[in-house]
Amino acid sequence: MSKKILIADDEQEIIELLSLYLEKDDYEIIEAYDGVMALELLKVQAVDIAIIDIMMPNMDGYQLIKRIRNQYKIPVIMLSAKGEYSDKILGLELGADDYIAKPFNPLEVAARIKAQLRRFYEFNVNEYQSSEMEFLTLGELTLDISRCALYKGEEQITITSTEYKLLQLLMGNPERVFTKKQIFEYVWEDAYYGDDNTIMVHISKLRDKIEEDSKKPIYIRTIRGIGYKMEGRQSLGK
Repeated sequence: MSKKILIADDEQEIIELLSLYLEKDDYEIIEAYDGVMALELLKVQAVDIAIIDIMMPNMDGYQLIKRIRNQYKIPVIMLSAKGEYSDKILGLELGADDYIAKPFNPLEVAARIKAQLRRFYEFNVNEYQSSEMEFLTLGELTLDISRCALYKGEEQITITSTEYKLLQLLMGNPERVFTKKQIFEYVWEDAYYGDDNTIMVHISKLRDKIEEDSKKPIYIRTIRGIGYKMEGRQSLGK
């Protein structure tokens, strides 16, 4: 079954260009020309990934990403003519998984989409494959591997597919220090060119969700000049 891609952009030429390339890879394209229309389509369509422009009428991309993250776990890629790091960081903080600046190469967009979908579905294990569930437990945190769900105590915490991948790496290897290069290449499955901001934003968002005080983290620790590690006792359960 072909994957469905929601493209939200007020420029019809952009949607047509992306559709031309993506439909060759057997993707089904769902078109939206503003944030409100995109949300309405998400209610009635089972979308696999969303490509969202930042500057749109009625509801901009930032608002749309925030609304999507409150209800859905699908991967989100931002498109924007804005090239400032602050714009990129804001979008990532709101829950986007990747960022592509305009003008872009459609082939790069297609490659990014494939990478996000591969990462998202590869680690969403079909719950019918096994009657037993596996968990990673660290302190109060429990990562349900079979459902890609995170719990702190009894409370479920909403996480994105990128945050899940980060937790799977760090919780699965407690006390091990990972360099930024190792983290980026594992989570984003791409070559690392010193893009520290992307990693820092996602680590910061995770700390906001799992730490009692994100400024004094007890789980995800920064190893200055190297990278990060997860502290605490870990166990694998079934």
